[in-house]
Amino acid sequence: MSGGGGGDSDGGEAHGASRELERVLTDTSVPWASRYRLATGVEMKLLVRLAAPAVMVYMLNYVMSMSTQIFSGHLGNLELAAASLGNTGIQVFAYGLMLGMGSAVETLCGQAYGANKYEMLGVYLQRSMVLLMATGVPLAVLYGFSRPILVLLGESERIAKAASIFVYGLIPQIFAYAANFPIQKFLQAQSIIAPSAYISTATIGAHLVLSWLVVFRWGWGLLGASLVLSFSWWVIVAGQFLYIVLSPRCRYTWTGFSAQAFTGLPEFLRLSTASAVMLCLETWYFQILVLIAGLLPNPEIALDSLSVCMTISGWVFMISVGFNAAASVRVSNELGAGNPKSASFSVLVVTVLSAVISVIIAVIILSLRNYISYLFTEGETVAVAVSELTPLLAITLILNGIQPVLSGVAVGCGWQAFVAYVNVGCYYFVGVPVGVLLGFKFGLGAKGIWSGMIFGTFMQTVILLWVTFRTDWEKELCTCPKFQVEAAMKRLDKWEGKNKPLLADQ
Repeated sequence: MSGGGGGDSDGGEAHGASRELERVLTDTSVPWASRYRLATGVEMKLLVRLAAPAVMVYMLNYVMSMSTQIFSGHLGNLELAAASLGNTGIQVFAYGLMLGMGSAVETLCGQAYGANKYEMLGVYLQRSMVLLMATGVPLAVLYGFSRPILVLLGESERIAKAASIFVYGLIPQIFAYAANFPIQKFLQAQSIIAPSAYISTATIGAHLVLSWLVVFRWGWGLLGASLVLSFSWWVIVAGQFLYIVLSPRCRYTWTGFSAQAFTGLPEFLRLSTASAVMLCLETWYFQILVLIAGLLPNPEIALDSLSVCMTISGWVFMISVGFNAAASVRVSNELGAGNPKSASFSVLVVTVLSAVISVIIAVIILSLRNYISYLFTEGETVAVAVSELTPLLAITLILNGIQPVLSGVAVGCGWQAFVAYVNVGCYYFVGVPVGVLLGFKFGLGAKGIWSGMIFGTFMQTVILLWVTFRTDWEKELCTCPKFQVEAAMKRLDKWEGKNKPLLADQ
């Protein structure tokens, strides 16, 4: 089935559009302005079809977490601080790890699909789920000890106790993540995203109703709120898996459970680990912001104001994550199909589009700076603190409109290890120390901590922009010979365990 008529009509249409894009970009008989205008039209059709439902999926999934935090916040300031610390300080740890490890599926499935190696997608999906489920076990133990861990990190006993109750209800969510992210990447690699959006839309409605009943009518408090969140994630997983099994669109990429899922796990783990380290270093960066804020004087106000800003940032960040997914799929598909010019052009279009959208959102948030906190809590003190932090939030939104897209390009190319080194240097050797210095030594509090971390993000974004737009896409990375277009082909041969040329069927 290696490329022999595989895929559905949408997949064939996507492959056709991809070939058309490469043809337009390489046709030097057409003036460059006309060539790029035509190419932009083709790329926008491919990109919007991927990005729009992807943005919806990630935003709806995030809204579930955000709504849980809002319900908790209306129980009181302590509950808001506890839910924020549990969500941003503990849960994001698992989210980043699982999403990062799942990105290995994104790299391999995207390139395999572009090369018409459809049968390998189901194997990659199963290998990833095996590894992520195993990873979930020690994470569950970590969740169980969240209270002493938070106290050890310097959080107050009162907040740590309340946050640990919230975290206990998130233990089932860990294993939902372990199934969800590989499934999402498996579908995204095939440009199948709309069904996930429909499933998430249906789930969010039920989640809101059930959360209201559990928190306000039945009085289950923080534990009930987090248990509902875990349940909702499992509903999404079940819906997506049923779609894969029953839909004819996946008939070539999902052929049932296979013993191959348990082979080649060490090699798959290495790529998954590189992906996880890359993404975790990013997600933990802002997690550290919240944890450090808990050490400031009057930590409840600091945590409450930061949680409001970080929740808004996270919500807008889901737009960028949607573009991240689209960029990864487009680049990996084009490299797998041997279309380096299309890969390069896709990077340019998706980066510009995401940046423009982020600037527009940042301006809107700035104009609403005095009102946005009342969505989360009725406290006037928190509202003032949030208003003071909003300019920093706006800068973060703009940077987050560019940086995640470049990370998506890195995933599509298999540059995870390189980006991990960049993240370590910019985030942890620059951003965190500068933030601590400004926050504590110079007495700027939460604003100082956040300012330092913005500086680290800015450095990382500039480096990724420089590397990405200096890339020779014929070789995939001019400064590093091992990252060649041919390497994408060899990588797939390695994972498949065959020496057959990937494009032999084309």
